[in-house]
Amino acid sequence: MAGRQRLLLENAQQLVLVCGRGEEFLRREGAASLAVLRDASLVVGLDGCIKAVGQADVIRNQFSGATFERVIDCSGKCVLPGLVDAHTHPVWAGDRVHEFAMKLAGASYMEIHQAGGGIHFTVEHTRKATEEELFTTFKHRLERMLRAGSTLVECKSGYGLNLETELKMLRVIERAKQSMDIGISSTYCGAHSVPKGKTAAEATDDIINNHLPKLQELKLSGEIHVNNIDVFCEKGVFDLESTRRILQAGKDIGLQINFHGDELHPMKSAELGAELGARAISHLEEVSDEGITAMARAKCAAVLLPTTAYMLRLKQPRARKMLEEGVIVALGSDFNPNAYCFSMPMVMHLACVNMKMSMNEALAAATINAAYALGKSNTHGSIETGKQGDLVIINSSRWEHLIYQFGGHEALIDYVIVKGKVIYQNERCGKISSY
Repeated sequence: MAGRQRLLLENAQQLVLVCGRGEEFLRREGAASLAVLRDASLVVGLDGCIKAVGQADVIRNQFSGATFERVIDCSGKCVLPGLVDAHTHPVWAGDRVHEFAMKLAGASYMEIHQAGGGIHFTVEHTRKATEEELFTTFKHRLERMLRAGSTLVECKSGYGLNLETELKMLRVIERAKQSMDIGISSTYCGAHSVPKGKTAAEATDDIINNHLPKLQELKLSGEIHVNNIDVFCEKGVFDLESTRRILQAGKDIGLQINFHGDELHPMKSAELGAELGARAISHLEEVSDEGITAMARAKCAAVLLPTTAYMLRLKQPRARKMLEEGVIVALGSDFNPNAYCFSMPMVMHLACVNMKMSMNEALAAATINAAYALGKSNTHGSIETGKQGDLVIINSSRWEHLIYQFGGHEALIDYVIVKGKVIYQNERCGKISSY
């Protein structure tokens, strides 16, 4: 096959496809044995999509007359799909490093929250920050996520709690979507907490009557494109009925439902999400058996966040029970001032050690299933012909090193590639690419 192509990766020791037959997601059986090719190559075309994947000699013959903008010899290395982070809160000002000591001394999440800390502390600082200040720090955080292998990230608003600041955050996310190579799925999370001076009922009415109509108006004018709607369904925050009203109103204007549920108290969030046709529910530390069954039946992804359970010393989400019941299990970093982690390799490691997932299950959860949770598994999450050429190359002869090495991704990852373009290159591989 002649012609000009963007990228050739050749002679990979292992090329981890994740999916081999166009699966939309992988449940337990599929995730148990991932599709892996050995001594393999792949080609990404000028449109940024994968043109061919296969044995190195077959690809060499198929593209014998082609020219490539970039060729990378992957001998002794592994190629994996770009990682997908299915849950982050990366736009904010005012870190909460001072609260870490309070947590270590035994203060609970809700005790800090009720004392004016937690979300309210960050809201206060985010409201004061300029759009430019927020964008600068957000861009830096996304760059760190990229260097750790994430090529598609879900990004929430939620530290405004008033229309003006929520829109400021969403404009920052939109700007990054337009100006950066990393993929972004944006989420309106105005119901992240009840604003000071309002009741939950008043906040719910404000979101439904003012926030969501404005989002629809900005979508129609092409200014802001939001993908998902999120609510923190929790005791003392938004109850089940308020959550239902907000999520349904978001669904009515075309947003995917993707919300926080059953984290600190059993709220029957999973049952509600399944009933409303939610694409995904996050946290689920306190999910009921009935909720797990309902999510499996509804093909509603469980976005599990092992960083949060680890840092807050919460009960771990019941990943094994969910997998055994047929739930689509995805992973996210929950990056935010309360869980300061940019690294999906570390998230996968914690999922294996603390939630008893296998390495295969963890990789599926951080690729194809996380992409499914964002409604993007038709284009992201696996190495298959026709999908976007988002890839990670690691300097190891076995892909499992990406999970096995806890915190070692800085030395392990050689290249991060988006749409066939090298976006990050480890300095030992030559000159570092600019973002």
